[in-house]
Amino acid sequence: MRATVKGRVAVFSPQGFLDGNNAPAYLTIEDIKATEALNVDMLLVSLKKVIFFNKNGLDVFIKLLLSIRTQKHIAVGLCDYDHKKFTTINSFYGGSLNFSLFLTEKIAELFAPTNKSESRTVLLYNDDPSQRSAMAIELFDYGHNPIIAQSKKEFDEKKKSPDLYYAIIEDTYLGLFGQKIATRVTGNAIIYTIANFLDAEIGNTFNIAYHNNSLNVGFRLFIFDAYKVVSMNVHALNFFTKLASSAAEYNATICFVGLTFEKTPVSFKNDLEDAGILFFDNMDDILKNKELLQELGGSSAAASKQVRTLNKALVNELPHFIDATVSTIAMMTNAKASKESMNVQTLEVKNTQNQFASSIGFYGDLDGMIILVFPKDIAKKACELLIGEATEDEEAILDSLAEFVNIIGGRAKSLLGEKKHHVDITLPRTYHDVASLMEMAQNKKGVQVNLVFEGSSFIFFLTR
Repeated sequence: MRATVKGRVAVFSPQGFLDGNNAPAYLTIEDIKATEALNVDMLLVSLKKVIFFNKNGLDVFIKLLLSIRTQKHIAVGLCDYDHKKFTTINSFYGGSLNFSLFLTEKIAELFAPTNKSESRTVLLYNDDPSQRSAMAIELFDYGHNPIIAQSKKEFDEKKKSPDLYYAIIEDTYLGLFGQKIATRVTGNAIIYTIANFLDAEIGNTFNIAYHNNSLNVGFRLFIFDAYKVVSMNVHALNFFTKLASSAAEYNATICFVGLTFEKTPVSFKNDLEDAGILFFDNMDDILKNKELLQELGGSSAAASKQVRTLNKALVNELPHFIDATVSTIAMMTNAKASKESMNVQTLEVKNTQNQFASSIGFYGDLDGMIILVFPKDIAKKACELLIGEATEDEEAILDSLAEFVNIIGGRAKSLLGEKKHHVDITLPRTYHDVASLMEMAQNKKGVQVNLVFEGSSFIFFLTR
C-alpha cells in the first residue's frame, strides 16, 4: 500500500474489515518505511474506508506506527472516523492512548508545519483542559488562530456558525509526538502517567530534560499516576531513586499514586520511601487536600540550589520572547503595550499587591525561563476571553492564566523556530502571590522589562 502525501502529512487508507487477521495484508512495516524517503512530519492511517475494526485489528497498525515514530520522531495516529468510532477507540485504549486522533485529514494538516501565510481561524473544543491547551499551542505554533471554547455549551453555540471557521475541531486527541511519558498539570502539581511493566526503558521514555526544566521554573510536586503499573524491576527502581535524589536538591517532592505491590517486591517500596518518595492510594488524597498540597510543595516554590548565569545566546533572542509576550497579550486583551525600562538585574517587583505571576521554561538549542508578573485586571481580561465570561474565581483565573502563558510559550517557540532554534517548552507554573515567585526566583539574574498595558504595569523577566 502506498501513502498519499499532502504537504507534510502522509496517509495510508486501508479498507474493508480490520480484525487482526487480515490487517497485515493491508499495511506492512515495509510500506511505512517507504515513507522515510518522504519529507513528512506526520504519518496517519485513515479509517474512512474501513467498514469494521476491533482492537486486534487496530493494534497491528498502531504497533507499526509507533515503531516508525521511535525511529523518525514524527507524529502518528488515526484519522477520518465518526463520533462513535472515536468513542470506541478511546474505550479500547483508555489511559494508555499514546497516539493522535484527528477527526478528519483536514484537521490533521493543521497540526503539521505549513506556510505561515496560510493562517486559518478554527474553532476548538476538548473536554480535557490540558488537551485544549496542547492543541492551542500547536495551532498557534503553526501560525493559525484557534478560537478556544471553554465549555461544551459554548462550543455548541459557536459551531452553529460554521462559515466563520476553516475547521471545527472536536473528537480529536493529541497523543505523544515522540517518546515521552504523558504529562499534565493540575494546580501546581505535575502528573506523569506510567503503565505496564517498568524496566530500564523508563530512562528512554521519561523526558528528563523536561523534568529538570520544570524544576527550574518552580514546580515542586511531581506525581506519578501508577494505577496501571503492573510491576517494576531493579532498573526502574534505580531510576526513581536517582530522580528522588535530584529532586531533593530543589526541595521537591515525588509521589506515587495507585501503585500496588502484588507483583513488585515490597522491599522496593521501602527503598523508594528511604529515597524520599511518598505513596498514596488515590489521587484525590493529594489534590483535594489543600493543606497537604501546601506541605508537599504544590503551593510553594523554594529556590533551587543551582544558580545558572545568563548567556549571550539567550540575550540575543530577547526581542523574540518580548514580541511573543506583547503580541499575545495585545491580541487577547485588546491593550497596546509601551516599554518603560529594561535592565539586567535580579527580579524586582515594587508592588506585590493584586498581582499574579507565572513562569514557563524552554530547553533545546537554548534553555531558560520566562517569568511574567500580571496585574490581576490583565489576568482577568485574559481569563474572560478564554472562558467566555467574567469571573472573580481565583482558581479559574489562575487556570486560564496558565493556558494564556502556554500560548505565549508556544508563540516564542514558533518565533525561535523561524530563526532555526529548536526548543521545547514546559507547562507553566502559576503563583497566586508574588512572594512565592520571589522565593523561587531569588538570586536569578536576568533581563527585566517593565511594560505598561493601558495604565497597568506588567513585568517580563528572562532568565536561566
